[in-house]
Parts: sequence; structure tokens; C-alpha cells
Amino acid sequence: MRPPVLGAVVAALVFFADQASKAWILYVLRLPERTPLRVGPLFELVMVWNRGISYGLFQQEQAWGRWGLVVFSIVAAIGLSVWLARGTGRVLAIALGLLIGGALGNAVDRAHYGAVADFVLLHWIPVFPYVFNVADSAIVAGVALILYDSLFIEGRRSGGPPPGSGRADPGTNS
Repeated sequence: MRPPVLGAVVAALVFFADQASKAWILYVLRLPERTPLRVGPLFELVMVWNRGISYGLFQQEQAWGRWGLVVFSIVAAIGLSVWLARGTGRVLAIALGLLIGGALGNAVDRAHYGAVADFVLLHWIPVFPYVFNVADSAIVAGVALILYDSLFIEGRRSGGPPPGSGRADPGTNS
């Protein structure tokens, strides 16, 4: 599968998994009407409506702020899609697909509900409890894969020396 197609498939899978999990949480489990649900010793389902961006930063209570975040997410997804169309590597394509699917999943929440539905709480992070969703997980994984790709794969793909190899670029005077 060509990288742009792979990335588009990943984006679609992330988007649908995100929206399906949120629909189940909201309309089947009806989590907003319940007390938090302990699933295991380190895992709890708890409803949080995030009106900001990652980690609840930049909370937007006004309609213009909400729609600004929707537009920003869509513009980001378009820019990432252009990057994906030009991409040559499978890891980068997967990373961009994760980011695109996550951005669009959270944009739909903001447009439809006025906030992003977050519901997963992991207790193994006791000093920083972070409630998130499938889209958030995909975005974090996408960023991590882009870093991995740029640090360990891009040099091999472009024919340059691997990072940290100590070999000087033949085009320099070193």
C-alpha cells in the first residue's frame, strides 16, 4: 500500500474508532449521567468535557473560541493531508494518519457538543491525572512517530548518515 493511502486508511480508522467510542460512552453507557466507573485498579471511566486543547489548556467558553478551535483543527488536518500526499515513508504516513484522524475526531466533538468528550483516566499517573480519548491517544502517538521518523528513519530514506553515526556529511569541509 502506498504511504498516502496507508495514512488515509489510518486517519479513517482513528476517526471512526474515536467517534464510535464516544458514541458508546455517551449513548450506551450514558457516562455523563453516572458516577465514574472503575474498570480496574489503574483504569477508570469518568466524563470530562474539555473546552480547551490538550491537557485542558486554553479553555474556550465563548462560541468564537469553540469555532476557532474547530477551524484550527480542520486547517491542521488539511495541512497534514498535504504533507501526507507528499510523504514517502510508511512510518511518517502512519504518524500523519494518526494526527489527521485525531484532529478531525476532536473537531467533530467541538462542533457537535461544544467541547471534546474525554473519558479515560489512568491512575498510574498519580501526580498528573489526565483524562483523554481515542483521538488524544492517536495525536500523542502520531507526534511520537514523527519524532521517531525524523530522528531514526529520515536520514536512511534520504541517503544521509544515520543520526549519531559520527560520519561527517561528504559535502562539508570537516
